[in-house]
Amino acid sequence: MRRTILLATLIVSRASGAQAAAEDPALRHSVEQLRTVVGNWNVTTDFLEDDGSVGRSERGTYSFHWIVEDRVVGGRSEIPAMNQASGILFYVNEARRVIEMVSVAGDGKLWIMTGPLGGEQRGTAEFRTAGGGTARLRFTRFNVQPDAFESRMEYSEDGGKTWKPANHQRFRRATDPRG
Repeated sequence: MRRTILLATLIVSRASGAQAAAEDPALRHSVEQLRTVVGNWNVTTDFLEDDGSVGRSERGTYSFHWIVEDRVVGGRSEIPAMNQASGILFYVNEARRVIEMVSVAGDGKLWIMTGPLGGEQRGTAEFRTAGGGTARLRFTRFNVQPDAFESRMEYSEDGGKTWKPANHQRFRRATDPRG
């Protein structure tokens, strides 16, 4: 009997979640962001100078898969030339009306990037820099197509009054299932 009640609760919860997404354009857009990113991606990252010129360009891969369908995506990014890998969670928090991405690499530093449901921009809270100041990061996804999109990271050292370029990433869906 308990299993039947639990199963019924899960079915009703899933159906009401799908209904909420259908009725809320911002939630629908954020869920579509998760659906779009699932899969394997070849990524070129241009690390930018303060004037926007490319200081260094590296190739890598991202791979995303469902953890909780239409709510949580897990993934991994790798840039072999930099010996860099990180774990990623990308999720919709309907109750808080945000879409978030968290990332942690081998250095153990956890980055939390939050933006409003329906938006293409996410940012970090202020953090301490190595030089003793504070900074914030801002990420914007753009040029979204079925098998490609771009991402821009900027940083601010004045509480978000001005922003400087940090990197530009070009994502292309991998045709090889291994990335």
